[in-house]
Amino acid sequence: MEAVVHIVDDDQSFRTAVGRLLSASGFRVALYESGDQFLAQLPATEPGCVLLDLQLPGLSGRELQDRLLEKAPLLPIVYLTGQGDIRASVSAMKAGAEDFLEKPASGTILLEAIQRALVKYEKRRVEHDRIRALQVLVAGLTPREAEVFALIVRGHLNKQIAYALGTSERTVKAHRHSVMEKLGVRSLAEAVSIAERTGLLDPDARPLQRT
Repeated sequence: MEAVVHIVDDDQSFRTAVGRLLSASGFRVALYESGDQFLAQLPATEPGCVLLDLQLPGLSGRELQDRLLEKAPLLPIVYLTGQGDIRASVSAMKAGAEDFLEKPASGTILLEAIQRALVKYEKRRVEHDRIRALQVLVAGLTPREAEVFALIVRGHLNKQIAYALGTSERTVKAHRHSVMEKLGVRSLAEAVSIAERTGLLDPDARPLQRT
C-alpha cells in the first residue's frame, strides 16, 4: 500500500502549495484544514506520516499529536509551523515528533524530513507486526503454560515454580518444554526477550507465592 503524507494546516493556500510540491515529488497527499477534520477521516491502517502545523483552529497541533499517540501511534509527525519556539519544539520532540521545521522550509529540507518520517513509519510497522506475531504465540499457551512462562521469565527455578503452583517439578519441566516449543525459542534469554517485547514483564509484579 502506497504511503500518504497527511498535511494538516489551516492555511489553504499553503497546504495546497505544499501538497503540489509533494505530489510533484512522487508522494500521495491528503489535505486537512484542522486536526478535528483529520481525526474524523483518520485511516486505520494506511501507511504514511503527518505534516502538521502547530497553531490550528480547534485542536492545536500538540493536542492532535497527543490524540494520535492513542489512535495511530505508528504515524510519525513532522511539524511545519510559523509559530514555533524552543519551548514548543522541545515539547513536540519529547512527545515523539520526528522533526520540527519552521516556515518557510526549503523544498529540499521538507522532502528529506518526509523521507525520514516514512522510513521511521516502516520501521515501526515492522516492529509492530513482529510484536503482534509474538502476542499470538503467547496467546496460544494453555493457562497453565502461561503461568509457567510468566514465572520462568522472572528467573524462578523449576522447584520454586512447582511449589508455587502446587505441582511436581517433573510437571513443570514438561510445561516448560512445551512453552519453549510453542514460542519457538531455545534459550531462557529468548523467552525473556519475548516476555519483554509483549509487555509481560511488569517491574511491579508481585513476588512468587503459592497458589
